[in-house]
Amino acid sequence: MHSPRRCSRACASATWIAAVVLFRPDGVVGSTPPRVETAPFLPDSGSLAIRCGRLIDGVSPEPSAGVTVVIERGRITAVGPDVAVPSGLRMLDLPGHTCLPGLVDMHTHLTDRPGDTADLSVYYRRSRGEQAAIALENARVTLLAGFTSARDVGTYVGWADREMRDAIDAGRAIGPRVQVAGFYLTVPGGGGDLVIPGYEESAIPPQVRMGVARGPDAFRQKAGIAVAGGADLLKVIASGAVLAFGGVPGEPEMTPAEIAAVVEVAHAHGLKVAAHAHGARSIREAILAGADTIEHASLIDDAAIELARRHDVALSMDVYNGDYIDTEGRAQGWPDEFLRKNIETTEAQRQGFTRAHAAAVPIVYGTDAAVYPHGLNARQFPIMVRRGMTPMQAIQSATSVSARYMGWSDRIGSLLPGRFGDVVAVPCDPLADVACLERVDAVIKGGLVFRWPETAP
Repeated sequence: MHSPRRCSRACASATWIAAVVLFRPDGVVGSTPPRVETAPFLPDSGSLAIRCGRLIDGVSPEPSAGVTVVIERGRITAVGPDVAVPSGLRMLDLPGHTCLPGLVDMHTHLTDRPGDTADLSVYYRRSRGEQAAIALENARVTLLAGFTSARDVGTYVGWADREMRDAIDAGRAIGPRVQVAGFYLTVPGGGGDLVIPGYEESAIPPQVRMGVARGPDAFRQKAGIAVAGGADLLKVIASGAVLAFGGVPGEPEMTPAEIAAVVEVAHAHGLKVAAHAHGARSIREAILAGADTIEHASLIDDAAIELARRHDVALSMDVYNGDYIDTEGRAQGWPDEFLRKNIETTEAQRQGFTRAHAAAVPIVYGTDAAVYPHGLNARQFPIMVRRGMTPMQAIQSATSVSARYMGWSDRIGSLLPGRFGDVVAVPCDPLADVACLERVDAVIKGGLVFRWPETAP
């Protein structure tokens, strides 16, 4: 797995000062904590204790009351109602809040934004600097919305996500912990190949087509390039796409042999493969080829559900964003083809979600953010509950379940000793109303406070 880069000397010095403030022995319960609002800073360096009115730890079936979470040097060291708080450690009090592990979005596109879908040719003209600025702002609002970890499962501008990840890891930017794919692995003219009617393919910049291939050998080579370049996972476009020209979501694009070639390379290097697959046939073929997660799964059938269950392959089903596409996308003038395909897949996907959940198929929390605005990631929770999950199941899909299928169970997704000190808090009970998760008041990542309620005592 990718290991975080080190901060510069200036970054370390800036954050050493902040860390001294956190360790001041005269810190009092309920005092307003210092917040990280600008870079540079030293990631995962914070030490503090948080007393929560209610706590959902990400793994237990029931919440706990009056629990304190102790974080030292970025990691959780103790959790419980009567834990010993080290002398001098700042104690923060949230008596009216529910604390949870930092949330995880398993399917984002942090380098992209929804307004660009009306005219995808902007990616032909945008400079890398402009793309980087967009990515870093998206990362910042995602973190402040309570999503402290994410998978970036593809970018049109090759490696724009890697540059964002490295800036966050080094403390040069504010954002979630990110795994990145680097670029889409897709057939010519497929769902990850940005071919637009009216534009000559010769005019498409090479950085937009880095993962285009045909045949197992070519895909094996492209997968190797992604691994060598620092990808944390590989993303294959197995079926047609909704938000791409010419593709049919229910029809295969990559062959089973091509998917298997990518899986072979990824698994040899300890990486996972996320397979974009709307159609039932592509879902089955991707599972049998060894994919680790299926993205979208809009037209999944019962045979594919059973196959996913038997192979322990998680589904990432973005069951909210169809509403955004049909309202805001329509108002923004998105292509008619995209709007039509969205209608053809949205309700089918939600019905498939209900059947898959009832069949005990693992479902992770993935939103496809960039289809709708970053920072609004939590809008999906109510749909998941209306379509069959309990609020606790929906929360665990965005915490411990996602962490497991991300390969990061040892570091995120639960409030347990040894995990990163990633905590979010809401001023309500998400088990009574899961939409409460759209009201994040506090965000702590690696023991550092990035958001804090102004009304906290």
